[in-house]
Amino acid sequence: MSTMKIKVGDNVRFITGKDKGREGKVLHIDRKANRVVVEGINMLTKHNKQSAKNPNGGIIHTEGSIDISNVMLLKGDKTTRVGFEVRDGKKVRVAKIDGSVID
Repeated sequence: MSTMKIKVGDNVRFITGKDKGREGKVLHIDRKANRVVVEGINMLTKHNKQSAKNPNGGIIHTEGSIDISNVMLLKGDKTTRVGFEVRDGKKVRVAKIDGSVID
């Protein structure tokens, strides 16, 4: 399996789709399906019936997943591609925009 260039907790910007230009924090990554869930983006609405666990029922809003190719990592306020380098004997993520180490 290849190394993922986006990690949980990274700030990303959507580069395509209905949420293009919006930014958020990565909450979850599905490595097998190459999908990410970003906080406050791609909101889905689910209608729940009344039940013993949920006596009121109602509408629940939750984040949906989106393909990882539709997001780019934010470095400051600019998007950047991500590369890998070996520095001090450790493999680190590097921002292509300025060559700096990410986290």
